[in-house]
Amino acid sequence: MSSQFKKSYRFAVRTSLLIVFYTTLVMGVFLYYLEVFRWYWLALFSIILFVFALVIIQFNVERFIYKRIKKIYDDLTLLESAKLSKGPITTNIQTLTEDIDRYAKDKKIEIETLRVREEYRKEFIGNVSHELKTPLFTVQGYILTLLDGAADDKEIRKKYLERASKGIERLGFIIKDLDMITKLEVGDLRLQYEVFNIVELIRQVFDMLEMKANKKDITLTFDRKYITPVFVRADKERVQQVLANLIVNSIKYGSERGTTEISIENLIKNKIIIRVTDNGEGIAKMHLPRLFERFYRVDKSGSRKEGGSGLGLSIVKHIIEAHKEKIYVESEEGIGSEFSFTLEKAE
Repeated sequence: MSSQFKKSYRFAVRTSLLIVFYTTLVMGVFLYYLEVFRWYWLALFSIILFVFALVIIQFNVERFIYKRIKKIYDDLTLLESAKLSKGPITTNIQTLTEDIDRYAKDKKIEIETLRVREEYRKEFIGNVSHELKTPLFTVQGYILTLLDGAADDKEIRKKYLERASKGIERLGFIIKDLDMITKLEVGDLRLQYEVFNIVELIRQVFDMLEMKANKKDITLTFDRKYITPVFVRADKERVQQVLANLIVNSIKYGSERGTTEISIENLIKNKIIIRVTDNGEGIAKMHLPRLFERFYRVDKSGSRKEGGSGLGLSIVKHIIEAHKEKIYVESEEGIGSEFSFTLEKAE
């Protein structure tokens, strides 16, 4: 309490003491020369003067500062500064300075966040339009060609209709994946938790993608033989989707006659970590922080060598985070990449 008193009234006390000191000194000299000097009169005069000066100075100075500080608070309240508007107005300059600094930092962070979001929004809209435009124009081109007379040729008609069908299929993939991401983000997609053997699930995904891997002569394998089952508690269908997306990516960007290897390791008592490692082309470090963004391209040329919606890794991240787990990526150009994620281990 004493420190608060000193901090609030320091200026008034110091000023009053200076006034009392010099006034008492002059009064003492004056009374001494008049030969009516009495020390108790002088002491009483000093006390009365000190109290009077303290009250007058403190009242006027605080009123003067309060008016100006209140204007600052009012101006900041207009800018929707909730932290300042909720607290009482103080005339303590140090407290005010701290409030203003805190407010400025918060606003700076808010402005930077809005700027980043705006850039991301523009880039996202551009990516969505590009991803939708490509198959739409492809389908439109084939249909217009058929309408212009190519439909009379049975061979051309069949070929163009098959290509148009693939374009529509890709559009369906994009819309379906966007819908899933939206549901994951807003929490509408509920996870169906169950206990299952993750080793068996990985084998099923290997079987499902074996033909795709054989086209590039890529071997899908475990790091070792898993004789004992490893049980986890998660949404089996969504985890299968995560594994499929990661393995498909490793096949797409893996080297011919390469390897996609999966390992399962104990992380802590109730967690395991699953690693998907390949020896493909790898990813530059500059791309890693944004790798899980929707439609983010490592290859900025605009061409797409491989199919897909461009949302696979974003879906993987959202599914893992919906399980309240973590996903990691490590990669080096020319050597390969490793994607890993954690799951809850079942007892």
